[in-house]
Amino acid sequence: MSDLSRRDVLRSGLVAGASLAAGSVAFGAGGATESSDNMQGRPFALDYAPHFGMFRNHAGNDIDELKFMHDQGFRSMEDNGMKGRSVEDQEAIAKTMTQLGMRMGVFVVNGGTAWGATLASGKQDSLDAFLKECQDSVEVAKRVNAKWMTVVCGTNLVNIAPEFQTANVVDALRRACDIFEPHGLVMVLEPLNFRDHANLFLSRIPQAFQICRAVNSPSCKILFDIYHQQIEEGNLIPNMNAAWTEIAYIQIGDNPGRREPTTGEINYANVFRHVKEKGYTGILGMEHGNSRGEKEGEMAVINAYRSVDPST
Repeated sequence: MSDLSRRDVLRSGLVAGASLAAGSVAFGAGGATESSDNMQGRPFALDYAPHFGMFRNHAGNDIDELKFMHDQGFRSMEDNGMKGRSVEDQEAIAKTMTQLGMRMGVFVVNGGTAWGATLASGKQDSLDAFLKECQDSVEVAKRVNAKWMTVVCGTNLVNIAPEFQTANVVDALRRACDIFEPHGLVMVLEPLNFRDHANLFLSRIPQAFQICRAVNSPSCKILFDIYHQQIEEGNLIPNMNAAWTEIAYIQIGDNPGRREPTTGEINYANVFRHVKEKGYTGILGMEHGNSRGEKEGEMAVINAYRSVDPST
């Protein structure tokens, strides 16, 4: 998850010099054709969720892009900015996803307040603003058939002891659970790395685990963003195992560059195999840019996921 400027970057189709992943798809007059291993279009073993803009060169607008995602084997989609869309757009997207049998991934609950007001302060105005965003998010979640929503705890404060900040965050999240629990909704707390998001309160998986245990609600869980955690602390699989009972959602991005798997240092084939062996049936959000532009870059993303998707 991220703020609006980061979401714009994700939509821009970042261009870099990365080669097509193994198992390339042949191109003809009409665009992509089925690959030689006959995998194109089949559902993936894990439930990866692209975002709007990732395949715009193939599909154009949001509704057509959803259909293209489904045709390529994806069965979910996430949209950080869903809450900011018009009601008409939300309803149209939800209708199409229902028709296609696709699940809705996360959207951001507190994008408007997360980067300034902080839950760690204990201030009433910050708490009130956060709870208002939670209440507004319930209606959006119902409208788009979402279950999981990203929450960011805000900035770290140098003038308040870490233990007091943690207690303030726990209190705020318990109040939010009072809003979400009756509707069966789950906020997922996302630790963010120090390099891209300096001085945020929540940065590490053990810290998020401690907070979720303290909140003690089925509506407060962890969003394990593999990209952020590779930068912040590494040790991906052991940390995943230690926090597994509190992890409800996973996001993806290779490091460096925050692009599709196989473009960086993370061994996504092993990580995804481990996730599948753990019995994970949730969504894995593709929260990254494309390493190449145009249609060829979009097919590189699809081929990369085919190359690291665990066998069924």
